[in-house]
Parts: sequence; C-alpha cells; structure tokens
Amino acid sequence: MIKPTQAATLVIGAMLFVCVCYGRPDPAEAGSITAASEQSSPPPAADQPAATQPPRVRAYLFRGALGPFFSRGMDRLTEKLDHAGFTASVDEFTICRLIASKAIREYREDPEPIILIGHSMGGYCTIKFAEILQAENIPVSLVVAIDPAHVTPSVPLNVERFFNIFLSDSVLGGGDVKPSPGYRGHYASYDLSKHDEVSHINIEKMEQVHAQLLTKIAQLAATPAKGGGEAVPLRYVVPADAEIELWDSGMPVIARRGDTLQTIAAFYRVPLWSITQMNKGPDSTPLVPGERIIVPRHLAPLAEVSAHAPPGR
Repeated sequence: MIKPTQAATLVIGAMLFVCVCYGRPDPAEAGSITAASEQSSPPPAADQPAATQPPRVRAYLFRGALGPFFSRGMDRLTEKLDHAGFTASVDEFTICRLIASKAIREYREDPEPIILIGHSMGGYCTIKFAEILQAENIPVSLVVAIDPAHVTPSVPLNVERFFNIFLSDSVLGGGDVKPSPGYRGHYASYDLSKHDEVSHINIEKMEQVHAQLLTKIAQLAATPAKGGGEAVPLRYVVPADAEIELWDSGMPVIARRGDTLQTIAAFYRVPLWSITQMNKGPDSTPLVPGERIIVPRHLAPLAEVSAHAPPGR
C-alpha cells in the first residue's frame, strides 16, 4: 500500500533523479548557510566559574536535491548544533567536493573531530566526503546518512561511527549503506519502513532523532570509539510500535546456563526485538552455555561507564 506521503514525493522523483549524477556547479551559485554564531558571549566574571564548554568539533551538514524545500530538517539540526555551541554549517550536496576541500584545509590548520550528516543526496555526499578525507588520511568521527540515495557507496574505513537511518521502500532514498570490507568502526543501520508516519520528506525532521544525535555529539570527545571491546555491526528493521533508539553498535556476550534471549534482553535493559533480530532461535528457548549473543549498546563517556557498569553476570 502506498503511504499517503509517497504521492507527494513521487511528484519530485524525476527532478531528484537528474541530480544523482551531479557535477561541479559554480560555487557562486550554490547557497551555504554557516550556523556558527557571529557573536561571542562575554567572558564570565572573575568570581564566577566558567561554564562547561562543548567539545570542539566541526559538523558539516548537507541537504538533498531541492533541499531548501524538502531537506529543511538539516537546517533545523544545524541551528540546534549552533545553539549548543558547536561549529556547524549546512550546504547543498552539489558543492560536496568544494566543502570537503575546505574541511581538509581547516583540519590541517586546526585538527578537530569531523562530523558529517546528510539527507537524501546529502547522505550520499557524506560518504563521498568521507572517501575524500580518507585519501588524505583524515579520520571522520561520526557519519549520519538519513535516507540516502540508492547509489550511496559503502562506509569507508576512516569512519569511526556510522548511522544509516533509512526507508528500504523509499523511491527517493532507500540507500541500504553497508560497511566496506575490513571496517572496524561502530556501525548501525535502522530501517524505518514499518513506521507509516515516516516518509522521505520528513525523516530528517524527527525530533527524537535530532535529540539523540545532539547527545551523542556532546559526548563525542569523552567517548573513545576504540573502547568497549569488539564492535559488531547492527542491522535492524524497527517495529512499527517501537521507539526509534539509536544504539551505536552491538557487543558480544556469552550465554550462561539457564539464559534465554528474554533473560539477556531483561538483564541489559533492551527491548526483546533488538535481541531476536540479531540472534537466531526462539526467544524463550534455553541457550547453549558459551553461545555468543549480540546485544545492542550505546557508547558512553568513560566516567559514565565506570559509574554505571552493570553488575557482573
């Protein structure tokens, strides 16, 4: 059954298709909105403690085709990042390579963690952007592709964390982006096709996703990407009645005598569906002691890990 919102999106499908094989337009014709604040706050008074500063990062966001009309969620997210004190900008995907060249110069002058977020063809741009940085031996701390185009390539090896939030039945997006062979970063893919309220033209505007991304970015500097043991890729089809929760990756745990998928889900405080989709077998059948089970996890700052570690199993 066609979703109510899909009729509107099909109207612009032909125009979006033309944009897939984009070239290098005149930068003077491409709009760019820099969300960094032009005015700095006055320094705190000498007898008052300075406010906690947000981590130093550079976030580059990209709209899709006809972005000023259909990717406004990228502008909203950029404004939220700016309000939180981060350096962030939003641009059209058509100047992806131009912005990547600028990012290389900025990183050489002052290395800071790089974040790439894009919707539709902007999601495609984030991967091409990361590939350009990989050729310069520059790491990317976080990439978020939001219903990227079908032509989007695999996640390159220089990306430390990757989220794909997409609709597998989307005509205008639907890019099921997979990690490149040998990828060792944190990877999580979320197919929201069961959520009828989500479409290609509103998926990048979801407040619950924005809030989670802001939290992850705020914790980025204190959350080592290479900590926490093995990172297992997660691939989920989020049930229609389930909350959209962005786990960073999976971690392997070893089943003990008497364990079932149900007891493991309860112990790690995750929904049962997140366990059953990643592990074979009935949820109530006893597991074989020593069996490897994949559990979703959030990366957390080191201080939180030590303070809130679950009791030993």
